[in-house]
Amino acid sequence: MAKRVGIVGIGIMGTAMMKNLLKEGFEVVGYDIAEAAMARLAEAGGIAAASPRDVAEKAPIFITSLPSVDAFDAVTTGQGGIASSNGKGQIIIECSTLPIEAKARGEARLRAEGKILLDCPVSGTGAQAARKDLVVFASGDKAAFERCREVLAGISRAQKYVGVFGNGSRMKFIANHLVTIHNLSTAEALVLGEMAGLDPALVFDVIAESAGTSRMFQIRGPLMVEGRYDAPTATFKTHLKDLDIIGKFAADLHCPTPLFTAAVQFYYAAVAQGRGEEDTAAVCAVLEKLAGIERKG
Repeated sequence: MAKRVGIVGIGIMGTAMMKNLLKEGFEVVGYDIAEAAMARLAEAGGIAAASPRDVAEKAPIFITSLPSVDAFDAVTTGQGGIASSNGKGQIIIECSTLPIEAKARGEARLRAEGKILLDCPVSGTGAQAARKDLVVFASGDKAAFERCREVLAGISRAQKYVGVFGNGSRMKFIANHLVTIHNLSTAEALVLGEMAGLDPALVFDVIAESAGTSRMFQIRGPLMVEGRYDAPTATFKTHLKDLDIIGKFAADLHCPTPLFTAAVQFYYAAVAQGRGEEDTAAVCAVLEKLAGIERKG
């Protein structure tokens, strides 16, 4: 009989995780407030649950991948939430990017009900998630993490245990700090090439093999070359939420972040230009507009 795992939150990331777990032979029980997400679950062969509580009562280990603090609070401690579920010892692998204090509140409430919340953000885009090319930053109860290794291996290529609860989020903030800068630097390099009269495809092909490359250059560069931003793996709207969290995290530590602080302005500009639902690779289009470059795509 297939091992059962649950998932709450079947958006871009959650859908990829759900499909990969099914491919790995898990039986997946899932829940999302959106009907379209539940339809994706059913189409893929998953089992529909009636609520987060229902997931917690049907799967001893399950993943949450949620878009906001409000969603996290509703899923963990709201009506029909995980805290109200019967049984003890369930392990929740919490993969969202949220303020640490919000997760800590949920962890304490769930612990009081005999349930274990692990702080396990993932590094990677939606496209990487689909290829199981994620890295998990796991933190919290070490024994619970060890019990979840098989599930985590079903959604990712690497699983890093980074210590006490909250360290996973701290690592994710650092990772997305770099993603923000590297994505913009990729766009800037391609626009510089365009201004110099070089074909963006040629610039990408050459620089991707050079010392100047980065993971974001390799992943988002092709989207920038094609000017294809309408099938997002991470939207500006979602990334702005992360930028606000990272900015506050750094400010609370009184840590200077000159490159990050400069970079975020171009993401805000993208949303102001009506690109909130596009892939963040469209920061290239923001720079092209500043440079007076017009091209198809």
